Amino acid sequence: MRTSGHIVRAALLTPLAFTLLLAPAHAQKPGKDAPKPAPDLAEIKYGPHERNVLDLWKAKSDKPTPLVVFIHGGGFRSGSKEKLPAALLEGLLQKGISVIAINYRLSPEVSFPAHYMDSARAIQFARSKASAWNIDPKRIGASGGSAGAGTSLWIGFHDDMADAKNADPVLRQSTRLSCMAVFGAQASYDPRVIKEWVGEATANHPALQTLYGLKDDELDTPKAHRIYEAASAITHLSKNDPPVYAFYSEPRGPLPENARPGQGIHHINFGLRLKEQMDKLDIECVVRHRDEGTKMEVEMVKFFTKHLL
Repeated sequence: MRTSGHIVRAALLTPLAFTLLLAPAHAQKPGKDAPKPAPDLAEIKYGPHERNVLDLWKAKSDKPTPLVVFIHGGGFRSGSKEKLPAALLEGLLQKGISVIAINYRLSPEVSFPAHYMDSARAIQFARSKASAWNIDPKRIGASGGSAGAGTSLWIGFHDDMADAKNADPVLRQSTRLSCMAVFGAQASYDPRVIKEWVGEATANHPALQTLYGLKDDELDTPKAHRIYEAASAITHLSKNDPPVYAFYSEPRGPLPENARPGQGIHHINFGLRLKEQMDKLDIECVVRHRDEGTKMEVEMVKFFTKHLL
């Protein structure tokens, strides 16, 4: 495979077009999010940066509950924890599963792997608070859309990043997950792979260059290729990794000839290619599309219930 040679920069798109392009596909229609109950704990600091904050909703239970960590989308350069779908939150709480929604640092202020490491730290922080928050640290799943989905998969497939000797007690905690249920997920952020799986326009997504912090003349170099592979969840997939549910709503099939840069970034081919690899390893991977009449939040709650309760 060869890279498309150039990743279109965000400056070439209008602010509105860029916002729509980065939004998870299921959220690109107009309308306001349904109201959510106030969190039990809000704006809790899990790290030193101003965006290292989370909200926690505690499921009512006398025993420690499972936890789902929601990681928002936005192309790694926008978005917030308020994007947690109300129906997903409500469904999980009704099943006795607690929920946290997190913010993390954004590009271009930071580049890979900072976004991932913030999200991993939030999981570690939650584990460090397991007793105080009535959480079972052995039953933690992750969810998110678009960039948050890719982050969830990356953490779920990555080797445990716990550092037993670290002076920071949070970083001594495990980053491992029990399962992931995501929407609009990218299993790879390697432009060469994206071009093969979906199309050249998709590989030219304007968020990729800022995700990697690369200069124009670095995009097709050994340095860039190493980063592309390290940042892609599917690179880290191995035999004992957790199961995945992945939902898509972007149109199926080939991209149109006039596809704009980044179009197809939520294409179901990402999920189908991931499923091919997970099937070979005998790991459960459920891939669904909106045209099947699937109710995303309902199925995600069922998936988390199956694997966390």
